[in-house]
Amino acid sequence: MSKKVLIIEDNNEIRENVVEILELADYEVFAAKNGKTGVDMAVKNLPDIILCDIMMPELDGYGVLYMLNKYPETAAIPFIFLTAKAERVDLRKGMEMGADDYLTKPFDDMDLLNAIESRIKKKEAQQAFYSKSLDNLNAIISKNDGLAELKKIVQERKVRQFKKNQVVYYEGDKGNGLYLLISGSVKTIKLAEDGRELMTGIYGPDTYLGVHAMLANEDYTDTATALEDSALCLIPKDQLEQLLNMYPIVAREFIKLLSNDIREKEDKLLQLAYHSVRKRMAEAMVRLSRQSGDERETFKISREDLAAMAGMATETVSRTLSDFKDEGLIDKKGSSITILDINRLAKMKN
Repeated sequence: MSKKVLIIEDNNEIRENVVEILELADYEVFAAKNGKTGVDMAVKNLPDIILCDIMMPELDGYGVLYMLNKYPETAAIPFIFLTAKAERVDLRKGMEMGADDYLTKPFDDMDLLNAIESRIKKKEAQQAFYSKSLDNLNAIISKNDGLAELKKIVQERKVRQFKKNQVVYYEGDKGNGLYLLISGSVKTIKLAEDGRELMTGIYGPDTYLGVHAMLANEDYTDTATALEDSALCLIPKDQLEQLLNMYPIVAREFIKLLSNDIREKEDKLLQLAYHSVRKRMAEAMVRLSRQSGDERETFKISREDLAAMAGMATETVSRTLSDFKDEGLIDKKGSSITILDINRLAKMKN
């Protein structure tokens, strides 16, 4: 079956040219000459991918993307902006709103076809990857009906790609749902009054961010930032509330997650208050190593992130890591750290 493509473009020549190219490539093509018509056609035809101009009268490309993200049936459709502007601010705004890619006019036939093919393949690969991540949800939900419902909710949502150091959400932002981390890693931090960062958590694949904001119906209490290129799925708050009301066992399991998170933060506060610099650094190393899943695996982390994690100055981090290297506890090359003796680190005296 031919893949369906929707092109939303107010320039008649460009729109007709794109339609001709795509039909020759055996795509089923729908064309709209303005944003409002494009949104209606997307909802009606549910294309496999959408190409949309940014600068249009009445409803521009940003407005189209915003409207499509409000409908569950269109929110997960790959979305490519077409723009004559190459300014970074325009591109960044589009990507932060959830666009998957962009093409800068003028583009040739192969640029267009490659962009469409790669995005459709990526969507199909992500859907296949769901099976692995969602199977792990059995640890969260024991009822088959509850598991099936949560799977359905997640599969209907778009997986968003976050580049390294890109902010997922800021402290104080309205908690609009729960993030499931599909791949990569994310850190959460709080900012002290003097501007220093305190890392409140590091999250890996198949973990959730924003549980507290969701359950307490409050704003996000920290800032989440991608430590590496990561993929996250936002499960909307209203859909989650329906699920939690329908399946109390699911709510209880999320409360357990929140309780575990609170307990870990309490332990960290005790460590910051009573443990020596060396012991705090050793405990940070052990946590990072165990998170990687291999006690000898090399992981990368910046001095600043280690300082925020262990609650110390970056200069102290450098001195302590040098001491650990001299003592044969770790090996260090740049930002890469390899644990050499996990047992001695875990038993570090205060």
